[in-house]
Amino acid sequence: MTARFTRRTTAPHTRLAAVGAIAVAGALVLTGCGDQTKKADSSSASTSTAPLASKLPASIRSAGVVKVGSDIAYAPVEFKDDSGNVVGLDPDLAAAMGKQLGVKFEFENGTFDALLTGLRSDRYDIAMSAMTDNKNRQEGIDGDTGKKVGEGVDFVDYLTAGVSIYTRKGDTGNIASWSDLCGKKLAVERGTVSEDLAKSETKKCTGGKKITIEPFDDDQQAQTRLRSGGADAASSDFPVAAYAVKTSGGGKDFQLVGDQVEAAPYGIAVAKSNTQLRDALQAAMDAVIKSGEYQKILTKWGAEDGAVKSSVINGGK
Repeated sequence: MTARFTRRTTAPHTRLAAVGAIAVAGALVLTGCGDQTKKADSSSASTSTAPLASKLPASIRSAGVVKVGSDIAYAPVEFKDDSGNVVGLDPDLAAAMGKQLGVKFEFENGTFDALLTGLRSDRYDIAMSAMTDNKNRQEGIDGDTGKKVGEGVDFVDYLTAGVSIYTRKGDTGNIASWSDLCGKKLAVERGTVSEDLAKSETKKCTGGKKITIEPFDDDQQAQTRLRSGGADAASSDFPVAAYAVKTSGGGKDFQLVGDQVEAAPYGIAVAKSNTQLRDALQAAMDAVIKSGEYQKILTKWGAEDGAVKSSVINGGK
């Protein structure tokens, strides 16, 4: 099992207050003859600033846009600021890749457990949403039933993260590990590694005490449930849990309990048939890592502990 910094499994989701921009100017390469050739020549200056543009599929290169499916309610990885702008770790990394590729990454909001479906139906070009790279997702296997539910995806990995538990501040209920959740209510985001871990852990409970798992559409709803006293604890990827502990109620609402577990890679999901886009993204992410911009972005969002030295494809287990 793996962690959405771990977010999300079943086929992720171990799921600072700076504002990141996601829009990066892209170059539209026009080809043809006659007057169109002149237009292509006039665009050469802008495309020359994108060293990896030629690696992209022609359709994306000409459109100048990569459509990104994302659950934009998972601060600090991706969320909306007070002005409604999409900000966070993933948008900043996407913008940095956009500079390398000469395109703009446009984030579209969706529920986490439906992102891979949207990818399969071509609604999105990629899914980038603190999504844990694991074998189930790579192979299109439902984590609960073990059955094939669709075409798997490839992942371009870019970070490592684990899953954490947090409670109301000063009210831990003697919870210090996953085994202490037996007989307790746990709020999680639906479709995440946190939910999968809870399902696995409750099978180990004894004495008739099970974990009452309360899944929500997004992590903010799970936080609200815990804050109101409707749950004993909540769980999400460590960076997200740590951000909630630091920011909610000015740091007075929550506290982390125990250690993070199930460390695993976050990956950008790409259709298996789109190997050219996958390889272009990997090259772009590697370039961002080597340039030093990667480390600056991770530090900005408090995720530097999850840094990787290079991007790999399908590194999850």
